[in-house]
Amino acid sequence: MKERARTAARNFLENETEFHLGFLPTEQSNPITRNLDRAFASATDEGIRLLQRADREVLPMARRIFASEEFRRMVEAGVRTVKGGGRIVFSGCGATGRLSILLESMWREYCVTHPGTLRADSVASIMTGGDYALIRSVEFFEDYQSFGRRQVADLGMRNNDMLVAITEGGETSSVIGTVKEAVDRGCAVFLLFNNPAALLRERLVRCREVIDNPAVTVLDLCCGPMAIAGSTRMQATTSEQLVGGALLETILAELRPELPAPENFADSFERVLGFLESADSVAAIAGEIDFEAETYASRGKVTYFANDYLLDLFTDTTERSPTFMLPPFRRKDDPAAVPSWAFVKNPCYSTRETWQHMLRRAPRCLEWTPADYTAMGAQDKIIAAPPHIGTGDLYQMEVGNEPAPERHTGKKDAAVLVLIPGAPGNPELVAAFETAAAPYPVHRTLELRSGAADSPLGLMHHMAVKLALNTISTGTMVKLGRVAGNWMSWVDISNKKLVDRAIRLISELGKLPYEEACYALFDAVEAMVQEDWSNREKPSPVQYTLARIGRK
Repeated sequence: MKERARTAARNFLENETEFHLGFLPTEQSNPITRNLDRAFASATDEGIRLLQRADREVLPMARRIFASEEFRRMVEAGVRTVKGGGRIVFSGCGATGRLSILLESMWREYCVTHPGTLRADSVASIMTGGDYALIRSVEFFEDYQSFGRRQVADLGMRNNDMLVAITEGGETSSVIGTVKEAVDRGCAVFLLFNNPAALLRERLVRCREVIDNPAVTVLDLCCGPMAIAGSTRMQATTSEQLVGGALLETILAELRPELPAPENFADSFERVLGFLESADSVAAIAGEIDFEAETYASRGKVTYFANDYLLDLFTDTTERSPTFMLPPFRRKDDPAAVPSWAFVKNPCYSTRETWQHMLRRAPRCLEWTPADYTAMGAQDKIIAAPPHIGTGDLYQMEVGNEPAPERHTGKKDAAVLVLIPGAPGNPELVAAFETAAAPYPVHRTLELRSGAADSPLGLMHHMAVKLALNTISTGTMVKLGRVAGNWMSWVDISNKKLVDRAIRLISELGKLPYEEACYALFDAVEAMVQEDWSNREKPSPVQYTLARIGRK
């Protein structure tokens, strides 16, 4: 066992250097939040204000991008694409994959509720791992360019389509695969990322291949390190949601001249930031953080209930699992699995109806066979046991109004209604919630406001919901000790980028050279495999490693 661990560690050190990413700003510690754990320990509102200061770092980037030639070119290409009967396809992985689905859903929602105006299917999305990964991460998929290429092929992209590829770090292999395949198919291609383009092309071959491709237009959205080091679900995805949403709002205004011209998006975003920074907003967010931290500390569970903004909730809750090493959503056919701390349900519809209502289309999952994985050059262990990520597997997550007795077994288990004031379906949602929440010992309402004017796609409302949920989930985990300084010290290692991040964290917290930390991690992972984790939560490999070497 020891020798196998050493061989694996040596292979990562010598042959996986393209995944050693500590030089990237998005992987580094943000000086604004360096003492985030201490701030939250002092007072919840102090920690919130540090996170909000980091969110402000997005604003200068937004002003620069919205005034750029590249953004103008992307809008023009989008207008031509829709007018020419093509599709604007967003692609992403992890947080940006969930964002891609959200952007598609926002467009479809408008088209469905305004029939006869524009084609709902003129915007589509590619999520690495398919729609199943929206609510349960399929992290190792991101290591394969071939998987991204295959998803472009499965979607049948043609030369009248346009790809907007989004990768926070700029180096995600599966997203780069979508870029290469779309270029080969003659599509207009745009690439959005959050690290300096010059740094990426200098250090990483796979990045250079697409950044230097004249068929690819690059938008560098660099806005500095994340509030939680490496957690690109934070400011990186915020910036991408702002730019991607502004793209669609602008295209819609171009195609529907009778609509009011969009406001300056950077100014609108600044108003949202200011609203969330108000004393009342901070107090409300702090109250929710304190409530959730106390609930989880008491072994309680939180089940969120929502309707129109359900996708926004999934985007935040799913990311909590790999970021903070929390149990993922439990499938109904796996009752022995540890229940997730948080879950999301729609009290108005069944699970199948919920997916149709939320996506405004049928789920787009992957039904790949061992032969498919072989053709794409996957590892033997994937070929031997392909992941269960098809549509039938998606429906195993009962996110509709089906009873969930396992969610209210404890005295602290809570039903939380997520309400967006002014949403048209609120009366029906509140009535359905009252019925669904009846068995839960604790009932609570979380109102999320934006302080922003409405728009056809509701972009700024979605921005406010994202920022508030990110702050709530992050603050809760900090208060529960799952963040050291501003490092996510409870992180999973389900892909090569996360392996590197874990090594760097062990190196920093354990005061070890990178190479020694690498060997210690792989040795600990082998030891974890030998333990029986039935009916108990696995610790983070980082924490397990630090405990083994006596540095915890």
